[in-house]
Amino acid sequence: MAEFRYSIIKNPEIFMENRLPAHSDHAYYRSEESALAGCSDFRESLNGIWKFSYAKNISSAIVGFEKEDYDCRTWDDIRLPAHIQMEGYDTPQYANTQYPWDGRQAVLPGEIPEEFNPVGSYVKYFEVPKSMENGPVYISFQGVESGMALWLNGHYVGYSEDSFTPSEFELTPYLTKGTNKLAVQVYKWTAGSWCEDQDFFRFSGIYRDVYLYTIPKVHIRDMKLKTVLDNEYKDSVLQLDLEATADGKAEICLSDDEVEMVMTGNLTRGSNHMEMPVKSPSLWSAEDPYLYDLTLRVTDPAGTLEEVVKERVGFRKFEMKNRMMHINGKRIAFYGVNRHEFSADRGRAITEDIILKDIITMKQHNINAVRTCHYPNQSALYRLCDEYGLYVIDETNLETHGTWNAHQMGLVDRDFVVPGDRPEYQELILDRARSMFERDKNHPSVVIWSCGNESFGGKDILEMSKSFHKWDDTRLVHYEGVWWDPRYPETTDMVSSMYTPAAEIREYLKKHRDKPYILCEYTHAMGNSCGAMHKYTDLMEEEPLFQGGFIWDYIDQSLTKKDRYGNEFQAYGGDFGERPCDYNFSGNGICYGKDRDPSPKMQEVKYNYQPMAIEIHDRIATIHNKNLFTNTNVYDAIVTLEKEGQFVDQQVMTIDVEPLGKKKIELDVSVPTDGEYVLTLSFVLREDTPWAKRGHEVAYGQEVLGHMPEAVPSDRPYQVTRGWHNVGVKGQDFEVLFSILHGGLVSYRYGGVELFKSIPKPNFWRALTDNDVANLLPFRAGQWKIASMYSSFKYEHGRAATDCTIDEAENHVTITYTYHLPVKPQMDCQVAYSVYGDGEVKVAMTMDPSAEVGELPEYSMLFTMDADYDNLTWYGLGPEETYVDKCHAKLGLYSNKVADNMAKYLVPQECGNKVGVRYAKVTDEKGRGLLFRGDKLHFSALPYSPHELDNALHATELPLVHYTFIRVGLEQMGIAGDDTWGALTHPEYLIDNSKKLILTFSFRGI
Repeated sequence: MAEFRYSIIKNPEIFMENRLPAHSDHAYYRSEESALAGCSDFRESLNGIWKFSYAKNISSAIVGFEKEDYDCRTWDDIRLPAHIQMEGYDTPQYANTQYPWDGRQAVLPGEIPEEFNPVGSYVKYFEVPKSMENGPVYISFQGVESGMALWLNGHYVGYSEDSFTPSEFELTPYLTKGTNKLAVQVYKWTAGSWCEDQDFFRFSGIYRDVYLYTIPKVHIRDMKLKTVLDNEYKDSVLQLDLEATADGKAEICLSDDEVEMVMTGNLTRGSNHMEMPVKSPSLWSAEDPYLYDLTLRVTDPAGTLEEVVKERVGFRKFEMKNRMMHINGKRIAFYGVNRHEFSADRGRAITEDIILKDIITMKQHNINAVRTCHYPNQSALYRLCDEYGLYVIDETNLETHGTWNAHQMGLVDRDFVVPGDRPEYQELILDRARSMFERDKNHPSVVIWSCGNESFGGKDILEMSKSFHKWDDTRLVHYEGVWWDPRYPETTDMVSSMYTPAAEIREYLKKHRDKPYILCEYTHAMGNSCGAMHKYTDLMEEEPLFQGGFIWDYIDQSLTKKDRYGNEFQAYGGDFGERPCDYNFSGNGICYGKDRDPSPKMQEVKYNYQPMAIEIHDRIATIHNKNLFTNTNVYDAIVTLEKEGQFVDQQVMTIDVEPLGKKKIELDVSVPTDGEYVLTLSFVLREDTPWAKRGHEVAYGQEVLGHMPEAVPSDRPYQVTRGWHNVGVKGQDFEVLFSILHGGLVSYRYGGVELFKSIPKPNFWRALTDNDVANLLPFRAGQWKIASMYSSFKYEHGRAATDCTIDEAENHVTITYTYHLPVKPQMDCQVAYSVYGDGEVKVAMTMDPSAEVGELPEYSMLFTMDADYDNLTWYGLGPEETYVDKCHAKLGLYSNKVADNMAKYLVPQECGNKVGVRYAKVTDEKGRGLLFRGDKLHFSALPYSPHELDNALHATELPLVHYTFIRVGLEQMGIAGDDTWGALTHPEYLIDNSKKLILTFSFRGI
């Protein structure tokens, strides 16, 4: 056996030595009892404590540690599976397009960094389990990042690259009785790392399961299942291609709760083909993920049971028809999301319970598809997608964004790009594709193979696509890079792009009708985002060739860390001192990184992805059932009537709309005319499912009927006191003080309690979102921040001149202030307070047209209360934050803590806004506080001001909470979200400041 040579680490043409061929991930057991118990008695886990030594590069790694007589028992302990960077060695590094060594050491494709390239040396002492003593022994590494060399008892066993598919080796020739010494050396960067430039944290180590396994004498080493449906999608043939290690027999049983089909066949060593006709099988889809149990009882020629093989089978047909993708004969729409394997506490070394939580969350929010960006996930994901029902684009471990980006910038020519047309990378990427295909080929959830991500184009990727088609005629092949390098359009079966605006897709498809179109990434969900997402989902219904997209992305890539004061926070790029990095660009999730709970963005996603579109006009509901196979009669349809947020009536009914059908239903509800009523039609689960309990809402529509009654002006008496510097207005329960000297409302007391901590001011600024920063909003509109902080009040001889007027009417007194705004051209803003005898204060904030001043982020008034007023109740859209371009939410009555409105975005930013607010109360624990009323206001109550949020890079950098900041607004510009590197808020979601702006509302003590 040849010895290991360190030179192969930087040779792209040597990516494995002695590694076993890839195979399907089916489970096999010694007996029926073991199979029923799910106990893999052919396997022995090696997870747990290993011995470990760290070196910063190959030249400083311990030499000879793998030898049998080199005692490593005094080394450090490390617990597997884990990244070494999460176990106290090296540091995590987040980088997007740039290679992690860029600027540190000049290396070219195929070369690797030598000065800093961490090496982990692992040792495990073990004894061969008794159950394996009489058979061959193999070892499986389910995931090692990014290259590994393996020794047993001093003998070189083999080498492997590809961080995201299993690497397996035979250990039998080198085993000894008693204690064996297993040695592994892991290299952070290899020649293959040039193909692993994904947008993620850069880790290394043995981060997925490690286990020993053996096989019986007659063993199904590989199994390929194929369900061939007839043209009517009724009857099928289950084709089985089995690779056996020896001659024998197989009894094959296909069963569900109602039927059992059995056939037997002889096995010969090598390839075996068998077919089982299946009449009218229940079909698998994401809507109804129906699975059959497949059991193979494998015996030797004498009939002795050797193993029991278990697999799940989904009968489905995915195909291209009429230039569109179809599942079981129906045009499919992908309501998808990209998902990194990631955990804030474990990096990519995640557990099955984490995967399960993600899948349940997706199902609960109407997500029907996952793209495994940008590498194969661990097997558990695919099994759970089979079971719970999610379509999967399975993506090859390939991204070379750094070399492609250099070409885009004109720094290198096209021939430089990896893999491109480079022959030295051809077999490496084909090996990665083959390893993914062989492992995942039997999962019905996988409907598309992807050739990787953001690696431009070329012959190498074309060959990968051809190979997928050769290996598998039941799935399609995807590759987005053809959008940028169109030399080989046949590489992809569908047009795929990223972040293309919906309007541009519509125009593209007017001219190009030869292939369907998907967005493999869209609606970039960084920070407060997902604005105008509905334009894409609307287009899915309007244009049959546009078949959906995958949100970027599912989970914030954040890591739990403590600051210098011991406070835990979610860290992003650069927080570990790593450079180069791409900072908070790792925070693109619709779920938070730490707890994996949905962020407020998920409210918009769930609505846009709901499987029934429901519109209600004049109590007639038009229902479009977008399900392909599910009638709406499987749900309970609940009709609810509420008056101004209070329950009035409810009916439960069954509504029958065929899949893909439309129907109008008259809602038999009597609606009074004495106020504003909300009529809601909801479809909810009638029975418990694996992913949600009975009553879980799947889809809804609303109609607002009537109007909020106008408040009757109070005619209670009040007293006005005009002082030299102040004007006071006093009634039975309240007292208001206006300052001429300081220019504003300086006191509002109700029930003897002062409710304001500072003078309310006109506000034109919101804390910058990630999208705002990226599209240079502060550069264009920064003067509005200055205007919000430093508006001036004109004085003459120590007192106000023309800037304050006082007018007394029959039942109220009005004090009007004129604020001079430091903008160019200079503008004024007027605020008029009208005080009534019951303590109600009506506010009118007016500003003349200002189009030449540029975009206006917000038009509101800012109030400051003590932090004790930390309870919020509002009647408006909710329950999560809403914005003018992200307001698909229910009108209702909601309550929370003011602090709850602080979304946990990685960088503090604008959050917590409420659209369509009719009234809102901000109170203390005793129920005292302020009531605000108006006509569909924008309303916000947060523990921090916009300027405090602007100044913090992490939540722990925000100041101690002293106040509750309330913003009552006419409007706030949309938060955008097409991308986060320049995309603007769509024009219709900007504040139209070319016309006069008038904000009116009222407040009073309670």
